[in-house]
Amino acid sequence: MHLRQLLLAVSIGLFTLTSAVPSIAASEQRTTIKKTKRTLAKSASRRLAKAVPTRPSFGQLAGLHSTSDDLDLKSSVAYVIDQDTNEVLLSKNDQAVLPIASITKLMTGVVISEAKLSMDESITITQDDIDTEKGSSSRLKVGTSLTRGELLHLALMASENRAAHALGRTYPGGLSAFVELMNAKAASLGMRDTRYIEPTGLSSKNQSSAKDLATLVSFAYQDSLLRELSTSPSYQVEVGNHTLNYKTTNRLIKNPNWDIGLQKTGYISEAGQCLVMQAKIAGRKLIMVFLDSAGKLSRIADAERVRRWVEVNHAFRPQI
Repeated sequence: MHLRQLLLAVSIGLFTLTSAVPSIAASEQRTTIKKTKRTLAKSASRRLAKAVPTRPSFGQLAGLHSTSDDLDLKSSVAYVIDQDTNEVLLSKNDQAVLPIASITKLMTGVVISEAKLSMDESITITQDDIDTEKGSSSRLKVGTSLTRGELLHLALMASENRAAHALGRTYPGGLSAFVELMNAKAASLGMRDTRYIEPTGLSSKNQSSAKDLATLVSFAYQDSLLRELSTSPSYQVEVGNHTLNYKTTNRLIKNPNWDIGLQKTGYISEAGQCLVMQAKIAGRKLIMVFLDSAGKLSRIADAERVRRWVEVNHAFRPQI
């Protein structure tokens, strides 16, 4: 149904409604009309959204989703290794270089943590922190002041874009110096397929491979602060007279079947759904990378498939 037809349907529906309820009090009638209008408008919006094709990810354009695997993963890229032995348990398109979305924030956290800057220093959100790349929203309004530690917590746990950008913008030397340090750190870790151009992951030019990201997760796991903040289930910050409540972007954090030591999620249309984690499964410390997963919950489902598979086929069995 076209937009004009949908709007006509809304108008007809409202006319019918007003004609059918003459006995309703005027205020109740207006309330009913408003509710009906919202319902019809939402329905029209959903139909229009379905009519607009979603933008394919880089992985889809490259044909990576045609690669099959024994677990029928929905992620076009997957990589699972033993953190202690470096044994590769699962590999799927692990050398493909793709946009990594908010997985970027893990390197942002590494650079901030290693700088040993004061976590109590107040940082104010400015107009420069507004997302002009994707037009994403944020509850951190311009003028909001939080400490560096609070912003880092929100960036890693809740993937707050303005928080991550403000951390880079206020770094000594400014944003350009911060991004240079992100790339320098990647190079020092041997992440040859990795490139950063900003600290949030909103740009599709922030790219990496599964092998590189496994290296980053292994390194970041050594930092107790990054472990703590990235696996926090929820966090509150005081902004003026208001309390803002944030929750983790990774629902597995609250799942009792999981023992997660470090994690980060990510999504932009060019990257698909992404997830990196360090987790203990069946007596083993594993690093898991899922990139370009199709579907909102598919990266979580892929992680669950891998967990069950490891428990059955690759559980740690001590030598007797």
